[in-house]
Amino acid sequence: MHVSLLVLLLAAVLIASGIYMLLERTLSRIIMGAVLAGNGINLLFLLAIGTPGTPPFEGEGAVENMSDPLPMAMVLTAIVISLALTGFGMALSYRSWQLFGHDEVPDDVEDLRIADRSRRLVERHRHEVIERVGFEADEKREERERERMQEEAEKARANSHDDLNDDISDDFTSDEDVEYSLTESDSDDDEEETS
Repeated sequence: MHVSLLVLLLAAVLIASGIYMLLERTLSRIIMGAVLAGNGINLLFLLAIGTPGTPPFEGEGAVENMSDPLPMAMVLTAIVISLALTGFGMALSYRSWQLFGHDEVPDDVEDLRIADRSRRLVERHRHEVIERVGFEADEKREERERERMQEEAEKARANSHDDLNDDISDDFTSDEDVEYSLTESDSDDDEEETS
């Protein structure tokens, strides 16, 4: 099967530019995009026929040399549908121009409401996840802190057992048991009080 590269590239360019124009906001560009994409697809169907042969009529030639009539019938049907779609779109564009002075497609209020609802649901879910993860993180942090404090308490207990056997710990006495001795500053204070 022989396929012309030029026709294939032309079909690709028509389909790509048609899809680009279909994504625009004005009805006239949407109609042009539908026409361009339709013509590109029609070229692909004509490429699917393969090499041209004899007309597919009985008695015109051998069956092996006849062209496939199905792609031609589909292209003919697509042309008729494309013409009807173009006429309907042009009528919509003209009516929009009469009413509003432009043919721009407005945002659908219901679509905006659904998009806003979806955005709110996503935000609510995100906040719930953050709160749950935050609470779990707080609980884990508190648990780690408790474990650390228990380890420090066990170390202190272990050190206190060592201190019981230490002779220095026996020397600690209370303030009441210590004799009070005067220092030089205390003697100055006493002199001031007496004078």
